[in-house]
Amino acid sequence: MTDVVVKISQGLLRGRQEGGAVSFKGIPFAASPQGPLRFRAPAPPAGWDGVRDAVAFGPAPPQLPPAPGVPPVWRPGDGMDCLTLNVWSPDPGATGLPVMVWIHGGMWRHGAASMPHYDATTLAGAGVVVVTAGYRVGFEGFGHLPGAPDNRGLRDQIAALEWVRRDIAAFGGDPGNVTVFGQSAGAASAVLLMAAPDAAGLFRRVIAQSVPDGLRTTAEAARVTGALAAAAGVPATLEGFAALPAEAVLAVQDAAGPGGFGPVLDGDLVTGPLGAGVDREVDLVCGFTHEEYRGIAPVPANADPAAVAASFGLGPEEVAAYRAAHPGADDTGLFVVMLSDALVRMPTVRVAEAHARAGGRTWLYDFAWRGAALGAGHGVDVPFTFGNGDGRFAARLLGTPPPADFAALSGRIRASWTAFAATGAPGWPRYDLERRRTRIWDTTPTDVDDPLAASRRIWARAG
Repeated sequence: MTDVVVKISQGLLRGRQEGGAVSFKGIPFAASPQGPLRFRAPAPPAGWDGVRDAVAFGPAPPQLPPAPGVPPVWRPGDGMDCLTLNVWSPDPGATGLPVMVWIHGGMWRHGAASMPHYDATTLAGAGVVVVTAGYRVGFEGFGHLPGAPDNRGLRDQIAALEWVRRDIAAFGGDPGNVTVFGQSAGAASAVLLMAAPDAAGLFRRVIAQSVPDGLRTTAEAARVTGALAAAAGVPATLEGFAALPAEAVLAVQDAAGPGGFGPVLDGDLVTGPLGAGVDREVDLVCGFTHEEYRGIAPVPANADPAAVAASFGLGPEEVAAYRAAHPGADDTGLFVVMLSDALVRMPTVRVAEAHARAGGRTWLYDFAWRGAALGAGHGVDVPFTFGNGDGRFAARLLGTPPPADFAALSGRIRASWTAFAATGAPGWPRYDLERRRTRIWDTTPTDVDDPLAASRRIWARAG
């Protein structure tokens, strides 16, 4: 391994050559959000004297494990200094390389830029500078408190992009050619940043992988705060929560329910639904996995499409339309299709349609490759994006070892994503409101017209 030193506005950084890229880890892009800075907008980071080692990741944001038995990525002793980012560069001495900034998913409750499946050594080896950025999640990042700014997690993302604009040239990157890409909550975050005035001009392109619909009104967010305050025995105020350590907030966080956190329609940073007010000058690639729900939750043995329809305001007529559109599907198959549509596929299509309608350059895809474990479920595209087919995350989605066709399809997707970052052309026809051309990512990629036509019409008719 070879050490490499670069100079950024905060001071000198020492990174390390690993494989085909030089990595710089744990770089603070904002001050630690603790003490008087807790529940506040991100503050500028401090500088340092001498050379700072950037060979280890910074702490994850405070969070609970996503499921029983899963090792925690954060413990109370890790502290709050989570606003750091990581850079992989194929050549820090270069100039003008395209830049890709990753926003991780995790339902706005979980996740960290340090997770091994986001290692960008392979992706950066294609000739792009890759940045993975942390941001506050859960109540710390998205809880509503009177006197505190909403959407602190999104504001953290903007602070990371401002750091990129200021300092990425030191790693060979072009600050004027930045692509924001992300999956799930990270994809929705990227779409929201397209419409956020504070993020204007910080990036040229977006790749949104599986966009969920998870916005909350201020009133809904206030009810979540009230439930947590009651469970913790404190007032539902900034002062009440500031008196609690992060682990005490996490101890009552489930009082908000499994989907209790997400971006808030604050009228400032987030002013409308996903896709509304997006910047037509920002190019957009967006898409979904074909069986999203299989990666979100277990499919029950007694799957009931009628109950799913009712939970989303659909009636018997829409259930019949689904059955007519999928004549070979049993109740389990329809259950997966309907929930995949409701939770991710239709929100993603609506974003594509809104952007295309506004005159923005838009591309849509359907990731249809099926793994042995969870089919084409939510998240299965992430190992393909980064080229990381080994490890716990990939094993859960792809099986062990990764299938024989993984490497070839991953290479095609990475070539498409990096070409888009470099030139604005991912390599398939644009999406428009006439043909609705869509790339089908599978072992042999194809391009088809409007593959979700039936679902799109059902949801349009149902309002």
